[in-house]
Amino acid sequence: MAAERAGFDGVWASDHFQPWQVNEGHASFAWVTLAALTQRTTRITFGTGVTCPIFRYRPAVVAQAWASLSHLAPGRVFLGLGAGENLNEGAAGGGWGSYEERASRLVEAVGLIRGLWTGEHQHVEGGFWNVDGRLYDPPTTRIPIYIAAGGPKSARLAARHGDGLITGASLLRDNAELRSAWEAGLRESGNAPGSRPVLVEHWAVVGSDAEARAAAEKWRFIPRAWEHGFYDNISPRDIQARSEAEIDLESVYGDWVVSTNPQDHLDAFRQLVEKGATHIVVHVATPNQSEVIDFFGKEVLPAMKSG
Repeated sequence: MAAERAGFDGVWASDHFQPWQVNEGHASFAWVTLAALTQRTTRITFGTGVTCPIFRYRPAVVAQAWASLSHLAPGRVFLGLGAGENLNEGAAGGGWGSYEERASRLVEAVGLIRGLWTGEHQHVEGGFWNVDGRLYDPPTTRIPIYIAAGGPKSARLAARHGDGLITGASLLRDNAELRSAWEAGLRESGNAPGSRPVLVEHWAVVGSDAEARAAAEKWRFIPRAWEHGFYDNISPRDIQARSEAEIDLESVYGDWVVSTNPQDHLDAFRQLVEKGATHIVVHVATPNQSEVIDFFGKEVLPAMKSG
């Protein structure tokens, strides 16, 4: 795999039933992709960014899937979890709920998944699921669970119930309330700030402003993704129409690093590390993926790894 050869340490796959916008055009089944990656790589780690284990998927099914992945790539898988979006959960017939319900479901799901991963029989009568069974092929090695957060309530939940945090680069940089909630949750769970991984999704373009504008057309919803009318909207067509009517392109890619200068990308990485990032997931939404991977592999990653 090109990313592994280039020196990347990990990759992730979005876990969507539908794309956010119709013009994105694709939404394949992430679990199949990850299974295929186990056979094409030898070193790189991988998982989802992120899976929602509370509506279209039942927690026991997620637990079984990741246990099986761990047999295909021992020690190389992680599970990213989140409270979901309606265009995936509701559209697939799984249902939808308020934030309070989704957060409660997520906490219960994490407990069920971890219990099943022990390989011991689980007899659980929960608030949302009853489980009475065991996994006959539990994970070969420990699988970390990272929980996604776009605001302080979810950040505290991630600290208290997850093995790490997934968030956006701009949120980590600019949202002091989210960072404070994450650190408070760590202390509440008996862990020191800085003791758990923080994975950030960092947007970049190796190219020009024109290329960034073209890419931003397919991600126009991003500045308002977690507002009502977007994350809780069941229709990618409606999300795209609202985004095009209400969001200008400059606000979409304004905080992306758009440059062919390796130093600009290095500076952005180092700024995120200073804010607490331990893993940076580089999201480059342009079609020249091979060139982008080669650029980071030759021009950015060696300098980053050398300090």
